[in-house]
Amino acid sequence: MEVEFPDDFRCPISLEVMSDPVILTSGHTFDRSSIQRWLDSGNRTCPVTKLPLPPHPRLIPNHALRNLISNFVLETPSKPQSCASDADPEALAYPSDAATLSAVLRRAKRDAAFRRRLSDSGAASSVLLRHAAASETPELQELSLRVLLLLSLDGDHARVGLAADGAVDLLLSALRCGGSVAALAATTLTSLAVVDVNKYSIGAHPSAIPSLVTVLRDGKGRERREAATSLYVLCSLPENRKRAALAGAVRPLASFASLGSERAVEVLGMLAKCRDGREDMKQIKGFVELLIRIIKGGNLRAMEHALSVLNFLSCEDKNIILEVRKQGVLEICINLINEETGRIRENAVELARTIEM
Repeated sequence: MEVEFPDDFRCPISLEVMSDPVILTSGHTFDRSSIQRWLDSGNRTCPVTKLPLPPHPRLIPNHALRNLISNFVLETPSKPQSCASDADPEALAYPSDAATLSAVLRRAKRDAAFRRRLSDSGAASSVLLRHAAASETPELQELSLRVLLLLSLDGDHARVGLAADGAVDLLLSALRCGGSVAALAATTLTSLAVVDVNKYSIGAHPSAIPSLVTVLRDGKGRERREAATSLYVLCSLPENRKRAALAGAVRPLASFASLGSERAVEVLGMLAKCRDGREDMKQIKGFVELLIRIIKGGNLRAMEHALSVLNFLSCEDKNIILEVRKQGVLEICINLINEETGRIRENAVELARTIEM
């Protein structure tokens, strides 16, 4: 039977149930794609009130309404379970079983059309997401996360759809489970964050970045690497750099970088562009020495970002400049300028200029 959605869940423009509700400056909520098309067409009035809008109106994610829509879908009774072998999206029901989810995973790996059907099926998505957060059934949890990761790799439409279906909250729940489940959850968050709108909404979620920082601090192996990668993608948005710094990301990133993580140095390179990030770096004993060690003996990508971080810090603190000079960093920069190209050479030039000031 077709689900009857409340009228408030429908976009005033398209009259369809909203997948990514946003609030216009007029106070009314629309589906992002619909209101963006309205604005891109040159309209500068609210479609509901007809009142004028500012030249560049902000579209603010309506998290509360998005969660209401997601919860409504989750709480709507699913169809009865059918045979596991057919792997039909419409046959998925909660709770599922390992045979069914394994069949879905096998088919999703090889069939792009099947993945699209899964993404477009609200019932199937809700089953996968509920299992992804269900730590009491770890086998089903991991199978569901693997399917969701495949779906998230199918393009921006799939990523936005998963986020609108409430994937972020449920992935954060999985993130707290540790181990391979946490690694899969972090990888899926990274995939969702490739889209700018998701980058903003995930970063603005009060638990997202702090949860990733916790995994980065307390996790092991792959889960730690995946958490660092997720932070790297999220922190390409300037607002998220401050959030990461305030969540305490700098210290565990420095610790991970000291173990040879190139990705950790890349994230530090982003956080160094934020005042809160730089202040935290200055409080870590031996942090400058760590950067110098990376510049002297790290791989090229890590060297590039270590040079940038050290330059940011040196620009603000003459004591750091004195320490850098003592450690012979100017000579290292000159060698890099003569021997390297691209960003490493550019960053070496900038740092050498700062040291010589």
